[in-house]
Order: sequence, then structure tokens, then C-alpha cells
Amino acid sequence: MKEVELLIDFHKNAKRQGPGSPSDTLKAFNFMDISKKKSLKVADIGCGTGAQTITLAQNIEGEITAVDLFPEFLAKLNLKTKEQGLEDKITTVKKPMENLSFDKEEFDIIWSEGAVYIMGFEAGIKNWKYFLKTGGYIALSEITWTTNSRPSEIDQYWNNEYPEIDTASKKIKILEENDFSPIGYFILSEDSWIENYYKPMEERFDDFLSKHNNSEIAKNMIDNQKEEIRKYKEYKDYLSYGFYIAKKVSNE
Repeated sequence: MKEVELLIDFHKNAKRQGPGSPSDTLKAFNFMDISKKKSLKVADIGCGTGAQTITLAQNIEGEITAVDLFPEFLAKLNLKTKEQGLEDKITTVKKPMENLSFDKEEFDIIWSEGAVYIMGFEAGIKNWKYFLKTGGYIALSEITWTTNSRPSEIDQYWNNEYPEIDTASKKIKILEENDFSPIGYFILSEDSWIENYYKPMEERFDDFLSKHNNSEIAKNMIDNQKEEIRKYKEYKDYLSYGFYIAKKVSNE
């Protein structure tokens, strides 16, 4: 089994594929000057198994188009959608985020929690704003430095993993340079990382290794996850996920 297939298998039964919480999702939404009674069109890009998709659908009127490349994740979201009675609100689409085929200014909100890194923050904003109405909102959570300087170990690790990691001021500047007016920003709490993401992940380690017969590739993958967790716990004062909320002010 290839590494990407192992990663999908490991994460497909997880409630979340990255740090976050229902309260984070709602906090981001509440920055937007939108009536909860208005019927909205929302795109949730890189939705994974859809924890935030469900939260949004439970709290807004309208339709959410949930996009992900992996059918295994979408199958889990479809199951949760049916269990929650939200079939009239959520539609899933299997599509790479780099090649979406929505109409110009189709959506009131574009949402993406912990997934824009796949394209890169700036590329995602430049690509997706075409589908967003002028006056509409974008909400993205993205790995972010919370200090201007940090120990070399964590600096080198994350710059190697994701060269676009940067401070919030640099991310906000990118939004401003691409026809957006920032209206809100906050960082995710330690609980959003540990309680909601890493602890459930750690609980899956043994069963996953057993399922894959303790293969070398499976063990390497778990070792990498353990190392990421260790680094977060040691260096959590220097980074988090930043949640960026901005309004599209131009269609140029």
C-alpha cells in the first residue's frame, strides 16, 4: 500500500483531519456580517470527513458544497449528513481544489479549515476568489507563526514541511493584496490541537499498526505523526493555526 493510501486509511475514521472545533468554526462565522436567516451558498474546500461542514449546516440556512479529492472522506461525510438529516443542505463533490469548475461569483462564503496549504495560501486565495461574490466572505485556517523568531528546530521543521508558513501579518497582507478586506483573525487554542486532533489520533495508532501488520511504511508514518505531536507540545508557544476571515471587496 502506498503512503498516500495509508494516510487516507489512517485519517478516514477520524472526526477531524486537522486542529479545530465547532466553537472555532462558529467563532469564524460570527465575524461575518450575514443574517443567519439568509439562504447562503457555501463552498467548503478540502472538507475531509466534514466536521466543520456539519457544524456550518447546523447553524446556517442554505446549501453547502463540500469538496474533497478523496472519496473515502466524502463517504464518511455523506454518512454523517444522512445521520444528521442534513441531506437538503450538504452536497459532496469529488474534485481537486486546484481544478474547480464553479461559476463566477457563485458563492456567498468560501470556507477551508486546515486545507489551503495543499495549494498554498496565496494560490488558494487567488484561485478561489473567482467563485466568490463581491461582498462575500472567505474563511481559512492555516498554520501560522505566532512569534517573529523561534528555536531553530521548529523553524527548520515547519519551513521544510510547508515553506509558506509565516506570521499572521504576512498572511493578512496577502489577503489585502488580493482584493480582500480582513475582518477577523484568531489563533486556535491548545485544546483544538490536543483534545480534538492529537489525542484521538494517538488512540488510533495501535489499531492502525496492527491492521497493517506493523509494516515498515506504516511504522514510519506513525513515527512521523508522533514526532509532529512532540514538536507541537514542545514549541506550541511559537505556532498555531490562525483563522483568517476576510471580505471580498473587488471582482478585479
